[in-house]
Amino acid sequence: MSGWSAGGNEARVVVVTGANRGLGLEVVRQCAADGDTVLLGSRDLAAGERAAAELAAAGVPTGRVLPVELDVTDATGLVRLATRLTGELGLDRIDVLVNNAAVHYDTWQNAANADLRVVRESLETNVVGAWQTTQAFLPLLRRSAHPRVVMVSSEGGSLASMGGGIPAYHVSKAALNALTRTLAGDLARDRILVNAVCPGWTATDMGGAGGRPVALGAASIRYAMDLPDGGPTSTFTRDGRPIPW
Repeated sequence: MSGWSAGGNEARVVVVTGANRGLGLEVVRQCAADGDTVLLGSRDLAAGERAAAELAAAGVPTGRVLPVELDVTDATGLVRLATRLTGELGLDRIDVLVNNAAVHYDTWQNAANADLRVVRESLETNVVGAWQTTQAFLPLLRRSAHPRVVMVSSEGGSLASMGGGIPAYHVSKAALNALTRTLAGDLARDRILVNAVCPGWTATDMGGAGGRPVALGAASIRYAMDLPDGGPTSTFTRDGRPIPW
């Protein structure tokens, strides 16, 4: 089987959503350091530009990180961005899409008393956002010789181990896992590998202090990004090992 491995010689075009901080930013950093061209997607373009400048100051080669305004809840904006990539930016394909953007780790509520406005916001970003982002970039993914879609999920979305609490997060991540399997089946004919990953409890703004280093969480994401051609699709893993759905 052929494909990429971390640090390989074949440069990719990678899009990462929610990438101005945390896990998304670390994935951008690692990929750019390995020679990929990475679109650092953020809802606030200024925040993305600041993040890109920080990476450049830390030694990431200039020109490999392209900050772009990317709001996963804006379907029209997503299509406009995909058009801009092929026009203004001159990109003829996307090799990897990392659906990382997410909201609401709602530890303050439970299903019985949940604020359904929070639930709707979670579903809109965590599920519909990933769905319509994938749809918008599918024409460019289909032009890749090695297309990959990675859904950044969580074991919190596993029905096998789910309990009470954090209802918006639980339900939205379970739905994202269902989307992963459905897209994987529908896109198999296009050779697009679609997989979900759990980065684990990671020390990010959402995860809070005490989690494992961001680089380790990003490594789980890189596993699914770097799968070889003919590799697994419709999987749910952490650190490259299966998690029950």
